[in-house]
Amino acid sequence: MSQNLITIPSFHFIGLPLRTSNDKMNEIGAHWGKFYSEKIIDKIPDKIDNDGAGGSTSVLGLYTDYEGDHTKPYTLVLGCKVSGIDNIPEGLISKTIPKQKYAVFTAKGKMPDCIMKTWGDIWNSGIDRTYKFDFEVYGEKSGNPENAEVDIYISVK
Repeated sequence: MSQNLITIPSFHFIGLPLRTSNDKMNEIGAHWGKFYSEKIIDKIPDKIDNDGAGGSTSVLGLYTDYEGDHTKPYTLVLGCKVSGIDNIPEGLISKTIPKQKYAVFTAKGKMPDCIMKTWGDIWNSGIDRTYKFDFEVYGEKSGNPENAEVDIYISVK
Protein backbone atom coordinates (compact mmCIF):
# COMPACT_ATOMS: atom_id res chain seq x y z
CA MET A 1 0.00 0.00 0.00
CA SER A 2 1.70 3.17 -1.15
CA GLN A 3 1.03 6.59 0.29
CA ASN A 4 2.27 10.13 -0.14
CA LEU A 5 2.54 12.70 2.66
CA ILE A 6 1.39 16.22 1.80
CA THR A 7 0.24 19.36 3.57
CA ILE A 8 -3.00 20.93 2.35
CA PRO A 9 -3.95 24.54 3.10
CA SER A 10 -7.18 25.34 4.92
CA PHE A 11 -10.38 25.15 2.87
CA HIS A 12 -14.15 25.62 3.26
CA PHE A 13 -16.67 22.86 2.65
CA ILE A 14 -20.48 22.57 2.51
CA GLY A 15 -22.35 19.29 2.47
CA LEU A 16 -25.07 16.91 3.63
CA PRO A 17 -24.27 15.40 7.07
CA LEU A 18 -24.94 11.95 8.50
CA ARG A 19 -23.95 10.75 11.97
CA THR A 20 -22.93 7.12 11.49
CA SER A 21 -20.31 4.45 12.07
CA ASN A 22 -18.49 1.85 9.99
CA ASP A 23 -20.86 -0.92 11.04
CA LYS A 24 -23.73 0.85 9.24
CA MET A 25 -22.67 0.46 5.60
CA ASN A 26 -26.29 0.27 4.38
CA GLU A 27 -26.97 3.64 6.01
CA ILE A 28 -23.86 5.12 4.38
CA GLY A 29 -24.91 3.77 0.97
CA ALA A 30 -28.39 5.27 1.42
CA HIS A 31 -26.79 8.62 2.30
CA TRP A 32 -24.85 8.60 -0.99
CA GLY A 33 -28.10 7.70 -2.75
CA LYS A 34 -29.88 10.66 -1.16
CA PHE A 35 -27.02 13.01 -2.09
CA TYR A 36 -27.35 12.09 -5.77
CA SER A 37 -31.11 11.55 -6.02
CA GLU A 38 -31.88 14.90 -4.37
CA LYS A 39 -29.17 16.63 -6.44
CA ILE A 40 -27.56 18.11 -3.33
CA ILE A 41 -24.54 19.20 -5.37
CA ASP A 42 -26.81 21.66 -7.23
CA LYS A 43 -27.88 23.21 -3.90
CA ILE A 44 -24.31 23.95 -2.74
CA PRO A 45 -23.40 27.60 -3.45
CA ASP A 46 -19.97 28.94 -4.39
CA LYS A 47 -18.49 25.57 -5.39
CA ILE A 48 -14.89 25.49 -6.53
CA ASP A 49 -13.23 22.74 -8.50
CA ASN A 50 -11.02 20.47 -6.48
CA ASP A 51 -7.74 20.96 -8.32
CA GLY A 52 -8.01 24.65 -9.14
CA ALA A 53 -7.53 23.91 -12.84
CA GLY A 54 -11.04 24.82 -13.96
CA GLY A 55 -12.22 21.22 -14.29
CA SER A 56 -15.46 19.77 -13.03
CA THR A 57 -16.37 20.04 -9.37
CA SER A 58 -15.28 17.07 -7.30
CA VAL A 59 -17.52 15.58 -4.63
CA LEU A 60 -15.86 14.99 -1.29
CA GLY A 61 -16.83 12.48 1.35
CA LEU A 62 -15.63 14.20 4.54
CA TYR A 63 -15.20 12.22 7.76
CA THR A 64 -15.12 14.32 10.93
CA ASP A 65 -16.34 14.64 14.53
CA TYR A 66 -14.88 11.25 15.42
CA GLU A 67 -15.77 9.94 18.89
CA GLY A 68 -12.53 7.96 18.92
CA ASP A 69 -10.86 5.75 16.34
CA HIS A 70 -12.38 4.20 13.21
CA THR A 71 -14.51 1.82 15.29
CA LYS A 72 -16.48 4.68 16.91
CA PRO A 73 -19.21 6.99 15.50
CA TYR A 74 -18.30 9.93 13.26
CA THR A 75 -20.00 12.37 10.91
CA LEU A 76 -19.89 11.72 7.16
CA VAL A 77 -20.55 14.89 5.15
CA LEU A 78 -21.03 14.62 1.37
CA GLY A 79 -20.40 17.86 -0.48
CA CYS A 80 -17.92 20.19 -2.14
CA LYS A 81 -15.16 22.65 -1.51
CA VAL A 82 -16.55 26.18 -1.60
CA SER A 83 -15.13 29.70 -1.77
CA GLY A 84 -17.06 30.81 1.31
CA ILE A 85 -19.52 29.67 3.95
CA ASP A 86 -21.75 32.74 4.27
CA ASN A 87 -24.72 31.09 2.53
CA ILE A 88 -25.48 27.60 3.86
CA PRO A 89 -28.67 26.00 2.49
CA GLU A 90 -31.15 24.43 4.89
CA GLY A 91 -30.27 20.85 5.77
CA LEU A 92 -26.59 21.29 4.89
CA ILE A 93 -23.65 22.18 7.12
CA SER A 94 -20.34 23.93 6.65
CA LYS A 95 -16.88 23.02 7.87
CA THR A 96 -13.60 24.87 7.68
CA ILE A 97 -10.85 22.30 7.41
CA PRO A 98 -7.58 23.66 8.83
CA LYS A 99 -4.19 23.40 7.18
CA GLN A 100 -2.87 19.97 8.03
CA LYS A 101 -0.71 17.06 6.97
CA TYR A 102 -2.27 14.11 5.15
CA ALA A 103 -1.27 10.66 4.04
CA VAL A 104 -2.83 10.17 0.60
CA PHE A 105 -3.96 6.72 -0.55
CA THR A 106 -5.46 5.90 -3.94
CA ALA A 107 -8.25 3.35 -4.27
CA LYS A 108 -8.31 1.78 -7.74
CA GLY A 109 -10.74 -0.70 -9.24
CA LYS A 110 -14.41 -1.62 -9.09
CA MET A 111 -16.64 0.60 -6.96
CA PRO A 112 -17.34 0.42 -4.06
CA ASP A 113 -15.09 -2.60 -3.47
CA CYS A 114 -11.87 -0.65 -4.08
CA ILE A 115 -12.91 1.97 -1.51
CA MET A 116 -13.67 -0.65 1.13
CA LYS A 117 -10.40 -2.47 0.48
CA THR A 118 -8.35 0.72 0.75
CA TRP A 119 -10.09 1.75 3.99
CA GLY A 120 -9.38 -1.73 5.38
CA ASP A 121 -5.72 -1.27 4.48
CA ILE A 122 -5.72 2.16 6.17
CA TRP A 123 -7.36 0.81 9.34
CA ASN A 124 -4.76 -1.95 9.56
CA SER A 125 -1.75 0.20 8.64
CA GLY A 126 -0.86 1.54 12.07
CA ILE A 127 -0.60 5.05 10.60
CA ASP A 128 -0.57 7.76 13.31
CA ARG A 129 -3.94 9.40 12.56
CA THR A 130 -5.40 12.54 14.13
CA TYR A 131 -9.06 11.53 13.58
CA LYS A 132 -9.94 15.18 12.84
CA PHE A 133 -10.73 15.52 9.12
CA ASP A 134 -10.31 12.74 6.53
CA PHE A 135 -11.82 12.83 3.07
CA GLU A 136 -12.30 10.99 -0.21
CA VAL A 137 -12.17 12.89 -3.50
CA TYR A 138 -14.56 11.76 -6.23
CA GLY A 139 -13.31 13.54 -9.34
CA GLU A 140 -13.22 12.72 -13.03
CA LYS A 141 -11.27 9.47 -12.51
CA SER A 142 -13.99 8.08 -10.24
CA GLY A 143 -16.68 8.10 -12.94
CA ASN A 144 -16.14 4.59 -14.29
CA PRO A 145 -17.62 2.20 -11.69
CA GLU A 146 -15.65 -0.74 -13.12
CA ASN A 147 -12.27 1.03 -13.05
CA ALA A 148 -12.42 4.01 -10.69
CA GLU A 149 -9.70 5.98 -8.94
CA VAL A 150 -10.48 7.78 -5.69
CA ASP A 151 -7.90 9.55 -3.53
CA ILE A 152 -8.36 9.17 0.23
CA TYR A 153 -6.75 11.81 2.45
CA ILE A 154 -6.03 10.75 6.04
CA SER A 155 -5.05 13.48 8.54
CA VAL A 156 -1.87 12.44 10.32
CA LYS A 157 0.16 13.68 13.25
